[in-house]
Amino acid sequence: MTPTLRLLDPSDARDAAILVALTDGYARDPMGGGSGLSDTARQRLAEAFAAHPATFALAAEAEGEAVGLALCVLGFSSFYAAPTVNLHDISVVPAARGLGVGRALLAAVEAEAVKRGACKVTLEVRPDNAVGRGLYESAGFELSALGGQAYLMMEKPL
Repeated sequence: MTPTLRLLDPSDARDAAILVALTDGYARDPMGGGSGLSDTARQRLAEAFAAHPATFALAAEAEGEAVGLALCVLGFSSFYAAPTVNLHDISVVPAARGLGVGRALLAAVEAEAVKRGACKVTLEVRPDNAVGRGLYESAGFELSALGGQAYLMMEKPL
């Protein structure tokens, strides 16, 4: 499968629906937590995403249907004095998994990052997500480390 890849416009109703549906599908998957988005998140996602100045999303489409999504957030590296792109969410609908959609999305994210002058693309992956880790490693991603020490992702819900 060779999907068509394009930037989403979350202010467009069709693109907003793609953003919400594929993100919710990812959240329903065991690797995305398994419970789906809350009603509030489903209602607010497209508008909040469109209003955030440092986000972009890429959709993969095949035969007129959205089959994959990469949701990205721009950041900044003080050590490189350059922008970064965090691949916050990547999802592929179950029927299109194993057909190269994820790999195509990763390449599109990288190309968009280069266009935006980014020095790197970052992502988080669960330790038990063997399929995802295999894809990312085969695409050149490595464990983030500084001085030989791996980073741990931490959070504080507000």
